[in-house]
Amino acid sequence: VQLVESGGGLVQPGGSLRLSCAASGFTFSSYAMRWYRQAPGKERELVAGITVFGSRTNYTDSVKGRFTISRDNAKNTVYLQMNSLKTEDTAVYYCYAQLGHLRYWGQGTQVTVSS
Repeated sequence: VQLVESGGGLVQPGGSLRLSCAASGFTFSSYAMRWYRQAPGKERELVAGITVFGSRTNYTDSVKGRFTISRDNAKNTVYLQMNSLKTEDTAVYYCYAQLGHLRYWGQGTQVTVSS
């Protein structure tokens, strides 16, 4: 089982990034997917989630209207489009897959928002 995040990096405030998470080793289309993030000295927090067919999404309040989660089951990939980035969005972003008691984490990708 692998979840491999990519797309992180350094961006100026107000900029955009698109994170990708490529899944392998399990039936991706059966799993709900989420993005979490963890900033230095803070607990890991849920950023966004999406159901198996993408019909429902949810977001933490601080990213609503700026971030969009989506998935492509044909490509076994989940995305997080991040617009209007703020310095407080700086964190390591993790991909997460869940089906009942089965839960998998990616290794994370660093997002740094700084001028």
